[in-house]
Order: sequence, then C-alpha cells, then structure tokens
Amino acid sequence: MTDRGLLAVSFGTSVPQAEAAIRSVEDALRNAFPDRAFGRAFTSRIICRKLEREGRPADSPETAMERLLAQGVRDLLIQPTHLTPGEEFDKLCRIADGFRDRFDTVRVSRPLISGEGDLLAVADAVLRHYPQRENEALVLMGHGSEHFANMIYPAMQTAFRLRGAKNVFVGTVEGWPHFEDCLVQLKAFRPSRVELAPLMLVAGDHALNDMAGPEEDSWRGRLTADGFTVACHTEGIGMWDEICGIYVDHARAALDG
Repeated sequence: MTDRGLLAVSFGTSVPQAEAAIRSVEDALRNAFPDRAFGRAFTSRIICRKLEREGRPADSPETAMERLLAQGVRDLLIQPTHLTPGEEFDKLCRIADGFRDRFDTVRVSRPLISGEGDLLAVADAVLRHYPQRENEALVLMGHGSEHFANMIYPAMQTAFRLRGAKNVFVGTVEGWPHFEDCLVQLKAFRPSRVELAPLMLVAGDHALNDMAGPEEDSWRGRLTADGFTVACHTEGIGMWDEICGIYVDHARAALDG
C-alpha cells in the first residue's frame, strides 16, 4: 500500500486497436513512477458511455479519483495525455479542483505540447519517424478546436520550419489551419507524393476515416482527386518512445513544483 498515486487521464477512444497508443503512454508513466498507485481515466463522456454499452467500461476522472481515495492515496499526481491545454484539459482542471480538499496534495501536470520546448521536441520526433525525402510532402492531421489552445497547430508548423522542414504542413479537422490551407500550400509546393499522418495521440476515428478513409471527402480522397499521389500512416504518436518521454518529463516537473 502507498499513499501516493498517479492518474493518467486521456480523452479516450472507442477504437480497440487505437487504445494501444494510450496504453503505451500509461506504461511509460507506470514504469517511471513505480512507487505510486496507478489509475487511468477518460474525459470523454460519450466514449465512456459507448465503452460501457460494449462491456468495456472506463472510469471518468471523478470515478478514478474516488477509487484512489479508497485505496488510501493522499498525494495525487495527475498526468493528462491530451496534446494541448484545451477544453478537455480545462475540464480536467475543474474536476481536480473539486477534489483538492479530499487529498493532501493534488498536482495536475501539463499536456504534451505546452510550450516552445515541447513544440520543438514533438517536431523532432515527427521528423525522426517520417524522414524528409526530396520533393515529397508530409501533411499532419491534428484534431483542432475553437479553444485558444488551437494556436498550437500553426505554431507546430512554425516549429517544423525552424527545424528546416519546409515540406511539412499541419492541418486540423475541427480547427485552424483547415485542410484547404494545407491544399493551397501543397499546390504551390507541387510534391511528387504526399504522406498523410495523424498528429494525434491515437489513430482513432478521425485518422482512420476523416484522414485515410476511402470516401471522396476524406483528406486522402480530396488529395487524390486533385491529382496527388497519396500514402497514409495510421499510427498514433503515443506509440513513440520520444512522445512518452515528454509526458514522463512533464510529470517529473510537476512533482518538482
């Protein structure tokens, strides 16, 4: 028994094979802090309800914190696996605030991309996994939102430029830059081939359907219709050791105050 706990909180996914990326980050955190009782939770109520109906229940942050309290945890470290400090992170912080008088200590660590160093570290990880080839382009699909944290996505493209990668373009499904912004840049660049990849922790519904799906309105379908040769990657970045390491570093920094 220990009075110290670690709670990994993700948005969640209902795609079974995509959950491996979440588990990858969780395993890295569990291994980095073996002296802490471990818990996991999803912030998406829709996904939690869907998993419940499928017989694969997942805890909400509130339920997970209640479980850790019942185990005797008094010192709680919460590590979100969200990519940006956006709506889901704000929601998690509000939930954590409601439990502060029930634990002795509650620390909420930072999401993946929370500053300049994170932008460059993620850019480096992407470039290692998708090496640059002459006259080819890489288009990354982020989730995006109306939250101000969405500015991380255009900042991410700037990070690639600072790393000398002029052929990496960042778009989002539900924010800005839009697909059309990437398309304008691709037409000016005129690559011989376009690689599509998710800038997401998991390769879930957006990556499998909105990005790589066979439909005409998917990113692959629209690029193909415009005459581009397209290849798709469907692996969430949570599978990468470098990304897991950033989350671990954030958790350690939270413990250091």
